[in-house]
Parts: sequence; structure tokens; C-alpha cells
Amino acid sequence: MPRYLVERNFPTGLSIPMDETGSKACRAVVAGNAESGVTWVHSYVNPDRSKTFCIYDGPSPEAIRQSAKRSDLPVGAITEVSVLDPYFYRP
Repeated sequence: MPRYLVERNFPTGLSIPMDETGSKACRAVVAGNAESGVTWVHSYVNPDRSKTFCIYDGPSPEAIRQSAKRSDLPVGAITEVSVLDPYFYRP
């Protein structure tokens, strides 16, 4: 399955409460993704929480866009990526 980097912009900042409400919101995203065959692997968030860089596995960029729309999440750029591991080059 292809892996993608999804860039998202949150002009007012991303806010996910560290409680049951935040947990429920994340579970809803995961469930919505499953409807399109998409898996959220993990995300990176910049210091002011205005931008995220999310790693997803999915069948296509369109499936990721559909999942994002279902969860009311913005999508900036979607780039297919693969892992470059610096330890691969060790003798």
C-alpha cells in the first residue's frame, strides 16, 4: 500500500484536548479513514500548531482527500513517500 505525507494548515491552530473529547475525536478520524481504506500512521505538529505533517497509508491521494473531507480536515499537499533509513547504508 502506498504511503503519503499529508500537509495540513490550521490558521488558528490545531486544538485536540488531552481528555476523552480529544480521544473520541481521534477515534472518529480513524473510523472515517477506514471507510476509504486509509490508515493514519502518525503526525508531526509545528510549535505553534498551525501546520501538521501526517503520514498515511492508503490506496490513493483521492481516498485520503475523501477521508479528510469526511472528518472535516483540511488538505494542503499530498505527496507519495517512501522511507529513507540512514542505517541502511551501514557496512
